Amino acid sequence: MPDKASAPPRAWQRMLSGRRLDLLQPSALDIEIADIAHGLARVARWNGQTSGDHAYSVAQHSLAVLAIFDALNPGEGPRARLAVLLHDAPEYVIGDMISPFKGVVGGEYKQVEERLQGAIHLRFGLPAVTPSGLKQRIKRADLISAFFEATLLAGFDDQEAARYFGRPRGVTADVHDYAPWPAAHAQTRYLAAFAALDG
Repeated sequence: MPDKASAPPRAWQRMLSGRRLDLLQPSALDIEIADIAHGLARVARWNGQTSGDHAYSVAQHSLAVLAIFDALNPGEGPRARLAVLLHDAPEYVIGDMISPFKGVVGGEYKQVEERLQGAIHLRFGLPAVTPSGLKQRIKRADLISAFFEATLLAGFDDQEAARYFGRPRGVTADVHDYAPWPAAHAQTRYLAAFAALDG
């Protein structure tokens, strides 16, 4: 019988699909969109500190960022838009760590996140590393959504949100439904968006 004290710590998670994903050396073969959608629909943004009857999920946030990206980049192709939808996909296994805590944890968290993102991208036919120009445009849409979430759901006033996330330009909050959705609805909407882009 192996000595438990000398065995390396477990670094994988079993998914509902039956896949076993190694968090330190993730394989694209162990990634399923059903697992991503299920997980993201149940991961709360803002550590759950949002108003409403449901948590505002990372799945709903991802759809908001896609809607903002589309408004700012009309006519963009499906592969770039898929990268937008998947921009926070690693959080289906590592959770949504708020930015202040990411700064405290440091580089190791970022390395795990980047390896997972690369494997997810490869699984769905995207470059492992998002091109810098596209990454900047995704980040812009992400920060705009963060401003809307902060002011509509997370208790920030307009001035405070602008200081941390910048003031939105070129798009308004009505581009997306920011009322928090039930997890099952967020999961269904995320899967539908993926199916439309992955054809």
